[in-house]
Order: sequence, then structure tokens, then C-alpha cells
Amino acid sequence: MTHPLHPFPFKEASTELLVTVDRQSNTTDLLAQLAQRSPWTPLYAVRSDDGWTDVTAGAFEDQVKVLARGLIASGLKPSDPVAVFSPTSYAWTLVDFAIWYAGGVTVPIYETSAPAQIAWILQDSGARHVFVADRGRRRAVQTAAEEAGTSPSIWLMSDEGYGPDFSDLRLLGEPVADSLLEAHRSSNTLDTPASLVYTSGTTGQPRGCIITHGNFTVLARNTIPVLQEVIGENGRTLMFLPLAHVLARAVQVMCLVGRVQIGHVGNTGTLMRDVETFAPTFLLGVPRIFEKIFAATQRRAENTGLGKPFAAAVRTAVRWSELEQERAWYRGPAAAAPRIPLRLRAAHTVFDALFYSRLRSTLGGSLAWAICGASALDPHLTHFFRGAGIPVLEGYGLTETTAPAAVNVPSSTKVGTVGIPLPGTTVRIADDGEVLIRGVGVFAGYHGAHADGEHRIAADAVAAPLPADGFLHTGDVGRIDDDGFLSITGRLKDLIVTAGGKNVAPGPLEEALRREPLVDQAVVVGDGRPYVAALLTLDEEELAAFAVRHRLGPLTLAEAAEHPQVRDHLQHAVDAANAPVSRAESIRRFAVLPTALSLESGHLSESLKVKRHVVTQDFADAVDGLYTAAGTTAG
Repeated sequence: MTHPLHPFPFKEASTELLVTVDRQSNTTDLLAQLAQRSPWTPLYAVRSDDGWTDVTAGAFEDQVKVLARGLIASGLKPSDPVAVFSPTSYAWTLVDFAIWYAGGVTVPIYETSAPAQIAWILQDSGARHVFVADRGRRRAVQTAAEEAGTSPSIWLMSDEGYGPDFSDLRLLGEPVADSLLEAHRSSNTLDTPASLVYTSGTTGQPRGCIITHGNFTVLARNTIPVLQEVIGENGRTLMFLPLAHVLARAVQVMCLVGRVQIGHVGNTGTLMRDVETFAPTFLLGVPRIFEKIFAATQRRAENTGLGKPFAAAVRTAVRWSELEQERAWYRGPAAAAPRIPLRLRAAHTVFDALFYSRLRSTLGGSLAWAICGASALDPHLTHFFRGAGIPVLEGYGLTETTAPAAVNVPSSTKVGTVGIPLPGTTVRIADDGEVLIRGVGVFAGYHGAHADGEHRIAADAVAAPLPADGFLHTGDVGRIDDDGFLSITGRLKDLIVTAGGKNVAPGPLEEALRREPLVDQAVVVGDGRPYVAALLTLDEEELAAFAVRHRLGPLTLAEAAEHPQVRDHLQHAVDAANAPVSRAESIRRFAVLPTALSLESGHLSESLKVKRHVVTQDFADAVDGLYTAAGTTAG
């Protein structure tokens, strides 16, 4: 391997730091230097009725400076927190850098947050300035601020004229001298906070993670060398993940370093159309996005009478990818090296013309790579996309590690793992299997008591410092192979222990269940119970197509949950999920919920992961029903 990786089999792996950064610098220097050296570099693209319009590095910095002057004129001091409540957009990125140029600390608020959550973040962070996407969100912030007992300045992220908005902020900042702006911009160092990112708060109130300028900058500067083929010059990506999530913002900083142009999409309902028109060279997504893309491709094939050929195409792509991986990691005699049979090559060529090329075309035609994070992607799907000509690089991290801590890289990839530690990062497996991380992305700590009466965010305002050895305890369970690749096998708190004492990791079973297009979400249960069971929800688009194919007539989710033909079809999915596991680990019964799990219902996190404890609490009766005679037996 070409990267300086030092594996310690089954216990620890680390990758040496590749790039050092001046400790007196901060994230804004990345933009300032690029705008000075290469002002015509197309850094962003903004969608309009006429298509996508480029925004150069120089133009972007000019817009950033104007807004930063307005913030300074409005009384913002270095290290003051500024909240942002908006869907993903170009304006979000503009505001983020304007806050940093003014010396402030960005406090993201997820666009789906309820007033009580907004109130908590405003109160805990002490944010006295809030940027909002629209008037509806402004009203939500006003309501939340009253509840929190605060009265922040609220700025609309547009020039709608319903102020205060960008135009008012620009006007306010006109008297601010260049020297004062520069003093604010350069006031931060790598060790000072850049953002206060609140975790989703699975129990109790969310905690603010202090992400420093060093976390963003050093991580980005060290990630680009190992992902140069993906996040490199002349690349393009469409950002649709919430910018309130640290993963999206970390990747945006990486794109700045790599000179990758970014377009933004705030509504995933138009995602496929936007991908096709923008033609990205790589995409950043979460497993549910790739599952949806696959399901839509499969559904189109079935609706045109090509269901069986497509199934063969899937098997061919998966086998092709599996053999490519075997060849890449083969260490035996050359004569015995794995080969791709001529028959498989021929089938792959045919299916490329029939299916794979069409899939690539619907994704813009230029997509060479995809990066998947937030949770595990089914290896079967990873192999399919790679075999179809779209390699998916899985990675791993947490809010507390500024997102990516490990990732598969083009030169070293193993499907089924989350890759090797990024440069400057060490991953260790504790005796109980917990994954521990130390490195350049690990945050300063959780935000605690305010450093002073002015509610400024300081790196020493930490409620829960890291252990003396610097390792963050992730709560995830994993293993490291003898090549230094990390695999995540579950969560310590999610591990199911049946009444018979059998330990069961729910993740792999849930991944297998979601291979069935009719299944939208799956939650495996059974902790302290006599056997393992599952709650399933249905994909509404696939249900409509299923009903047409089987001449069932229109079905609501509630009707489908009880329909014998639907349940029989789901039984096959459960049987397939059970096939690789022992009887004690298998799903014995399942229930179909009569509703969807969504962000709006509170059952999914912003990265589209199921909130297991919320689901099992809200559907406790359904869980209990799985352990009575009325439950549906599976297998």
C-alpha cells in the first residue's frame, strides 16, 4: 500500500499525518489564499431557471466579506456564537464563511427542529444572532427565543425586502474598515472553536460539540492527498445532505482545499433531476439515498418487463465487484490468482449497455465516485454500484470526530469495511470491542458552562473532556483486520441479548431486510425477549408499483400492513435475511407498521438513521404483540 499505514492486527491501526498546518491560521485562510492566488476558480454553482451559474472564489469571498462587515457592525465579537436555521443552500455556505470571517462561531440548527429544540440550542449556546432561510423559520425562532428568554437579532438569508435581511446587513457593514475586518478574520487560530454542533440527542437534551478550526482545516488538508482522485481539481459535487450535519460541512471544507465545485439542493424531492443537470463527478450520501436509487432503478426495470434481466444484471455486477476485490487483495502465487471468467465478462458487457450505462446516465453521466457515511451500507449494494461502474467508498465517523475518521480510498478499498484511518488518526479496539479514536478530527469536547458572561464559545468551556490518553470512546463496536481496515459491527447500547443469553447485532439483519424494495425501514427487536423479531415499514412508491403488478388495487399503508399477499412477499425477505444466521439469531416474527417512519414523525435522525429507542417506545404495543400468539411467525 502507498499510504503510511501502520496496522496492529485486530487491535489498533493508525495513519501518519501527511500535512502540518500553521497553528496561528484558521479555516478562513483556505478561502483567502485561494481567492488571492486563483480568483477565477469556479467554487460554487447556484441553480436558477436557466440552469447553474458559476460563483468564482473571488466573487464568493467578496460576498462573504460584505456580510462579515455587517455582522461586525451589528456588534459581533470574536468567538461570539451565531446560529443558522436553514435547509442546505448556497446561502448557508455564504453565511458560514461570513461568520468565520467576522471571527464568530457557527451554531447549526437542523431545518426540521421543533421550537423546543431551537429554544434549547439558543439558550445553551447563547447565540444572539440567528440566520434563517425564510419567514416561517423566522417565526419559529421568535417563538423559541421567547421560550428561551432570549432576544437574538434574526437575519433573513435573502434580499426579499421583508427584513432584516442580507441587504440590511450589507448596508450596515459599509462603514467597517478593511483593517477591522482583517483583525476579526485573523483573530482565531487552529485551537479556537469554529462551530458548536449539537448532537441529535437520543436521550435528554442535545449536547454541543466544540469543533475547532484545526478540526476542519487539518482534517481537510490531510484527507485530500488520499482522496485526490475523488475530491480533486475540476471535480463537481452536489451537496444535498443537511449542512447542519458536520459531515456535509467537513466535506465542503475539503472541496475548498481540493478546488471542487459545489452545487446545493435543499429539497431532495428534485434530487434526481438536479443530479442529471449538474452532472457531478462524485456524490456524498447516506445509505438510504443509495438504497432509494437502487430501488428506483429496479422498479423501472420491472415496470418495463425487464425484472428478470435486471436481477441477472445485479448478480453479475455483484460477482464482478467481488472478484475485483479478491484480485486486489490476493497474496498467493500468480498462477492461482482469481480471474474474471469470459462468460462473466460477456454478461457484464451486455448488462452495461442494457442497465449500468443507463443508471450512470440518470446520475449525470460524469459520476465516477460516491462516498457513503452516517451508517452502514449493505455490502450487496456496495458491490452492485461498484460492478455497475460507480464505486462507493464507505467511511466512518461521528459528530465528535468532525465526521470522517476512517474511509476507503481509491488505492485501498474493501467492501464491507469503513476503510483505514485518515492521516493523523489512530483507531483502537478496546477489550470489550468498543471503537476508540484519537486524531486531528477529534473535537475539543462538549460545550459546558459559558466561559464568561458574554456567552462566548471557548475551547476550555468543556463539560466532558477526553480521557488522558486522548482517545474518544465512540460507543460503537468494531474490529480491525490485519490490513488495518475497520469494520463496524454494531452499537454497544443496541446489542440485543435475548432471554436465552444470545447476543445479536441488529444492524446486519436490518440491512438484509432493506434489500427488499418493498421495505422502507426495519427495526430488529428482542432484548430480554425469548427470540428476535422485527418491525417493518413499507416504501409507499414501491407499494404502489407492487399493487399494480399484482392487481391488488390502491392500498393505503394501513391496508397493506394486513394484506396477505403483501405479508407473504415480506415473509420471503425475512427468510432471506435469516438464511446466513443461526436459528437463535433469526427473526421469528415480524409486524408491519401502518405508518411511515420519517424526520417529521421524529423516528429518523437528520442523517436518516432510525431512532431505535423512539420507535420501540412509540410502537411498544406492536413490539409486545410480536411475543403473543397473535404475532406473525417468520421461518
